[in-house]
Amino acid sequence: MDKSVSENLIQVNKESGGIAIITINRPKSLNSLTRAMMVDLARAFKDMDSDESVQVVIFTGSGRSFCSGVDLTAAESVFKGDVKDPETDPVIQMERLRKPIIGAINGFAITAGFELALACDIIVASRGAKFIDTHARFGIFPSWGLSQKLSRIIGANKAREVSLTSMPLTADVAGKLGFVNHVVEEGEALKKAREIAEAIIRNEQGMVLRIKSVINDGLKLDLGHALTLEKERAHAYYSGMTKEQFKKMQEFIAGRGSKKPTSKL
Repeated sequence: MDKSVSENLIQVNKESGGIAIITINRPKSLNSLTRAMMVDLARAFKDMDSDESVQVVIFTGSGRSFCSGVDLTAAESVFKGDVKDPETDPVIQMERLRKPIIGAINGFAITAGFELALACDIIVASRGAKFIDTHARFGIFPSWGLSQKLSRIIGANKAREVSLTSMPLTADVAGKLGFVNHVVEEGEALKKAREIAEAIIRNEQGMVLRIKSVINDGLKLDLGHALTLEKERAHAYYSGMTKEQFKKMQEFIAGRGSKKPTSKL
């Protein structure tokens, strides 16, 4: 790795080629989050947006857990802190990040960890990964989106079961329900995430950002308004293109057409 910036418990490693890896690094506590860690995590994602050397972010945890949730020994400082400040909210900063986020999930993703996984654009999970919502078990009200996002991905009935029983959602089931993109063998999640990141980076990066944006923004709307949004943004994009840009587009397409197709994801 050619450049590494490390906060003790939140590590950011920038690799050559446009990939950055953000790691929750508190393995002895199964990567549970303190308030200070949340602030550092929010700052790390915010910094990625303006860093021109980064095109894709991979988000993972060290050891045998992705993130086991909030450190409940410091619950009051977490839940009664300045929780409404978007600058220190990691999920808000993940949602604001224009670049793709790939979650490489190993082991447990519990409650807040589950919500961090939900904020990723693409998820790769090791076969032993488990997603668990313990909000109801411990009397914690969800505030990072789990009560709303999960039902929109896996369906309302299954989401209710996951959240009301606090029973684990395994990687295999999550894959079948469309929440997890790829289920891989233990120790292979980061490798698969890199493969996906490299495939994204091979594409035209301006359009990668635009497509991520229109997908995510469209999900907040009904289908009719979402289709209108797509049409409006497409019209604005093509109206702003010069003849030289159209020529470069044609040259790019011609060049790609002469190459062998890449392997499937």
